[in-house]
Amino acid sequence: MSELPPADLPQPPDLPHAEPHPNPAGIKRLAVLTSGGDAPGMNAAIRAVVRTATHHGVEVVGVRRGFSGLHRGDLRMIGPRDVANTIQRGGTVLLTARSKTWRTPEGRASGAAHLREWGVDGLVVIGGDGSFHGGYYLQQEHGVPIIGIPGTIDNDLYGTDHTIGYFTAVETALGAVDRLRDTGASHERIFVIEVMGRHAGHIALEVAVAGGAEEVFIPEDPKPVDGVVQIVKDSVAKGKASSIIIVAEGYPGGAQGVASAIEAGTGLETRVSILGHIQRGGSPVSSDRVLASRLGEAAVYALMDGTAGVMVGRVNGEVIHTPLHETWERRKDVSRDLYRCAKTLSI
Repeated sequence: MSELPPADLPQPPDLPHAEPHPNPAGIKRLAVLTSGGDAPGMNAAIRAVVRTATHHGVEVVGVRRGFSGLHRGDLRMIGPRDVANTIQRGGTVLLTARSKTWRTPEGRASGAAHLREWGVDGLVVIGGDGSFHGGYYLQQEHGVPIIGIPGTIDNDLYGTDHTIGYFTAVETALGAVDRLRDTGASHERIFVIEVMGRHAGHIALEVAVAGGAEEVFIPEDPKPVDGVVQIVKDSVAKGKASSIIIVAEGYPGGAQGVASAIEAGTGLETRVSILGHIQRGGSPVSSDRVLASRLGEAAVYALMDGTAGVMVGRVNGEVIHTPLHETWERRKDVSRDLYRCAKTLSI
């Protein structure tokens, strides 16, 4: 039978409860939209925004089809029941789109007018740097308070350790790599696998380490592709009949360029597999659901506190605010330690 701890030991603090959050900004109604490419976990973020706002007596307007829907007036009231059974779903229930019209002052003026008609006091934008640009100019030109939530699989936004959708995209890509490795080993072939990442190699680097790849090519290090030829030759000399090469789509020449260099330099048969948009879909993993839930709650609290023009992110486990313009002006680098690890383990 276990003994009770001595009474003089420090006691842990009481766990926090969902107490009313102060609302000095007087927010009565907010709007939320998803914009740009979809990312697993966007629905969890929408759900968190709606339920946090409702818990504190704030109404929510859902904007369908992103900024495209905003300038056309595609808005409706949404409540807790509208987001029930969505936390596990991929994509976005509010739909998303890219809008050329929103890039014009006239398009943004139309969107601002619709928000005023609906009595909206602030807008939550879930998306990447393009979406944040759209929100930033809306606030600059029309004074609409904007809070950004980082929703993009590329994990390329400064001000947060991870973006919503990144964890799921890595797991999806890794599952494909594991399956292709089985095929490569059976046929003694080299697979060159392209993962998403137009300007950033976060997905490629993590997948390369987790998937045991022989080499990884990322935009942050546009090294000559000729180097992979010697790597493959060395692998063959060591008795390895198959190899996995990971390439971020933003690397110059992409997977096809890397594969062509390998075939030209070694004469070995290669296969190119471009995973593409499969990485965007699917049910979000738990890490994305939790991250989205925390940031959705934080976005509502930021508006209620009178904060505007920032992205809510998580750094070292803590929620922080970063000015929207810094999320794209300041570069978020890949982990140099992880890159070194990938090279060290690829012998």
